Amino acid sequence: MNRKLFRAILLTIALLTVGELRAQTAHPSGATLAGVVLGADDKPVPSAGVSCESSGGLHPRAVHTDAKGRFRITGLKQDSYDLRASANGAYSDWERNIPLRQNQTKDVTLRLLNGNTVLVGKPPAKKKP
Repeated sequence: MNRKLFRAILLTIALLTVGELRAQTAHPSGATLAGVVLGADDKPVPSAGVSCESSGGLHPRAVHTDAKGRFRITGLKQDSYDLRASANGAYSDWERNIPLRQNQTKDVTLRLLNGNTVLVGKPPAKKKP
């Protein structure tokens, strides 16, 4: 690899790293959505996926729950957010339009529906005679 190309790659990496650090420090606090994901049996669900996006469909984020079914999504901008959890083929209902102000933390409980529950937009399975 020639020196000019190598220097260009290093410079690009350095600029991306600095940009990422600035992005992280530009909004050091922000709002937080936290909570727990419970199964149909009301027990916490470890390693469940939690999807979050602004109610306008912007800024999607995804995290997983810890061993106690807890999740935490930090650094969110002031806005309204939609949340949904999933694990092992089961999904929660969408929690919609959760308003967040700057530096606010809101706790949410998401309950997974029974795996046989028909979700809106998903066609029901055909019954065999």
